[in-house]
This record gives sequence, C-alpha cells and structure tokens, in this order.
Amino acid sequence: MLTILGFGMIATFLVLIMLKKMSPIAALVLIPALFCVFVGKGAHLGDYVIKGVGSLAPTAAMLMFAIIYFGVMIDVGLFDPIVRGILRFCKADPMRVVVGTAVLAAIVSLDGDGSTTFMITVSAMYPLYKRLGMSLVVMTGVAAIANGVMNTLPWGGPTARAATALKLDASDIFVPMIPALATGLVAVLVLSYVLGMRERRRVDYLSLDKVLEPETETVLVGAGGPGETPRASGGGAGADAPEGDDDFQGLDPARETLRPKLYWFNALLTVALLTSMIMEWLPIPVLFLIGAALALTVNFPHIPAQKARIAAHADNVVNVSGMVFAAAVFTGVLNGTGMVKHMADWLVGVVPDSMGSQMGLVTGVLSLPLTYFMSNDGFYFGVVPVLAEAGAAHGVSPLEIARASLAGQALHMSSPLVPAVYVLVGMAKVEFGDHTRFTVKWAALTCLVVLGSGILFGII
Repeated sequence: MLTILGFGMIATFLVLIMLKKMSPIAALVLIPALFCVFVGKGAHLGDYVIKGVGSLAPTAAMLMFAIIYFGVMIDVGLFDPIVRGILRFCKADPMRVVVGTAVLAAIVSLDGDGSTTFMITVSAMYPLYKRLGMSLVVMTGVAAIANGVMNTLPWGGPTARAATALKLDASDIFVPMIPALATGLVAVLVLSYVLGMRERRRVDYLSLDKVLEPETETVLVGAGGPGETPRASGGGAGADAPEGDDDFQGLDPARETLRPKLYWFNALLTVALLTSMIMEWLPIPVLFLIGAALALTVNFPHIPAQKARIAAHADNVVNVSGMVFAAAVFTGVLNGTGMVKHMADWLVGVVPDSMGSQMGLVTGVLSLPLTYFMSNDGFYFGVVPVLAEAGAAHGVSPLEIARASLAGQALHMSSPLVPAVYVLVGMAKVEFGDHTRFTVKWAALTCLVVLGSGILFGII
C-alpha cells in the first residue's frame, strides 16, 4: 500500500506541476501533507516537517546569499568588461560570434539564474546576429546548452535540489564532478565552433567587411533589436516571461549601480570566494553569507542603497529559498512515512541484478528524458530519492546517484517546463518549436558527454 501511495503522491505532484494547476511551493507542501493523512500518520506531520527544515536550512541560506552576491556583482559591473571583450573578439565573424555566445552564457551563468543569463546574453549578442544575417536559433540553442552545463553549480538549483533530497552536502556532489562538467563545457565550445563555421559558410564570410564596426558597437548594449530597449515580445513565448523583464536594460553602461573604482576588489573577492568553495575551506553557505555581506558593505556603504540592492533581487531569493523549505514537507513525508523505502524495494525488484551495480549509469541516462519532461522539483524530490534507495541496496552510494542525476541539465534548460527558456526565445524572437527542434539533439549529445566523462573519470 505504501508503494502505491508513494508513487501516487509523486504522480499527483508531477501532474499538477506540469499542468500548472499548482505552483511548485504549494504542491510541495499540500500534496505530501494530504498523503501523510492518507497513510494514517497525519499526527506526525509536524515532526517530519521540523526535521526536514532543520536539515535544509544550510541549503536555503546558500541559495539566498549566492543570488544576492552575484546579483550585486552584475549590478556593480563586474561582468561588463567580459561582455565587451567577448564582443570585440567576435568582430564580424560568425564563427567567433557563436563561440562568444557560448563563452558569455557560461560566464554569466555564474549567478545561478537562467533568466538573468539569457537576458544579458541576448541583449549583447542579438544585434550581431541580426546584422550578420545569422540564425537566431543557433544563438538560443548554444546559450541554453552552455547555461545547462553551468546550471549544475551548487547555487544553480539542481545540485542544491539533489543535496536537499538526499540530505548530502552540495560541495560533496559538485566538486568531484568538476572534471566531467569541464569536459561538457569543452564539448559546448566545440559544438559552437562547428555551428559557427556552418554559419560562416552560409552567410558568406567574404561579405562581412560590409558590416560597420562603429554601428555594431552602438547597439551592443541594447536589447531585442538595434537601438531598442530589450523586452520580451507581447505574445507567443515571450508572453510567459516573468514580470519586470520588459524594463531590463541589459548591461547599461550608464546605470547608477556601477562601481568602476571597486572593480578589482570585486574581481578578487569573487575569485577568492570561488576558490574557497572549491577548496572547501568553509561551508558554502558561510562563504556566500560572508561574501554577500562584504559585497554590499563595500560597494554600497549607505544603508538605503543596500536595502535597494537586496530588494532588487528579493523575488529570486524568496522563490528559491521558499522552494527549499517547502521541499522539507515533501521529503519529510516521503522518508518519514516509509514510502521511499517501499518504493525502492519495488524498484530493486524491477531492476535486473546485472544492472544493480550500474544504478549510477541508469540514473544518468534517465535524467535526460525525465528532467526534460518534468520539472527539476519533480525529478529531484520525486524520483532521485527512489533511485538512491534502489542504488543503496546494490552498494551504490547516494553521492554517485546525485552526481549522475546532474547529467541531463544541458537538455533540461530547453524544457517547456523551465520559465527561463521563454525569456530566451521571447527576447530572441524565436519560435519555441524552432528552438526545440534545433537544440534537443545537441543538448542530448552534450549530456551524454558529461555522463560518459563522469564514468570515465570514475566519478559516477
């Protein structure tokens, strides 16, 4: 009975999320609470939730202060020289433009927010693609795949969800995966080069000297088109973009939050922060808490300015941290009632003994279709715990399962269930169907490269 109720709870959660009948936060709380009553353990719901909240608090703190930190770094102009350098590198060569798109998307993805990454990337690159007559689906595809690989950062979402669902430390999942993810990034750059060469042949490289350099530079910090304010289109895919995107000004060189005199301080602070994270000198939540506090204090010494910067990024903070704490109910009920164990026992019986020791590979392969056809919430909170329990029965550690579950993220970022992808196609004025047809095959190939590298390096 617990097996049926467990799968029923997960299925109900997934259906309501995919049909957009409930928000992820509401579904993570109400669905498990209801099923906890069905199981007959409603009286223990409070204990399950409190225990879950206690274990998830560090993850929520990490996400909260990472979003504030990188949001402030974008505000003060840390990434502006990088954008300008990439655009100078691109010149009027389609191959360089596509490679530059991948590099820019990967760098900006350090903030862990897909919407921000796509807005900055499209704002900077769209004018070049239009003036050179290049395919816009190449831009959206490369940006989405690069962001998908970088989305595995501990503060990006999937790693935090895996750590939350399996009660692991995010750094224990992410740091060993760096070689595989680096290989994935190399694959993205190789793909960008190939697609760029194809675009160069298509638009005729010899005619590109007709593009005027001064005109190109005047529109680089624009948006949806030359001289226009970046905004999602009023209908179609862009209509689903989050509120506030219409006012996005890209990397406006005259914005009031710029702090050019503090550029090297911010750069060194970011390098020190990332180095400390990789070397595990302090827990990641503590590092970002200190980093955010320093960034705000030094760049915005006046309290009203600090409050304004925090308020500017409050929506992302509330949504992400709220999701983590709501997940305490889902994972708490799933584990506390024993449903996970019963489902895992059933799954162990289904998986042949010959495949039991390969649950890492099984998880990695399943992550491609499952993270595309369902949200990360559904996959990491509903499926990964079951796979981890099944793997444990065959001697596969939860860490291996967690790492393998990250393999499908390059494909996930083009899923119709990802809100950020509508920002991408809306600002680029690309039909979602065209983006999907072009991107899926290349994204799936990148996922397999990451998975294969993880197995080759002995990480999975």
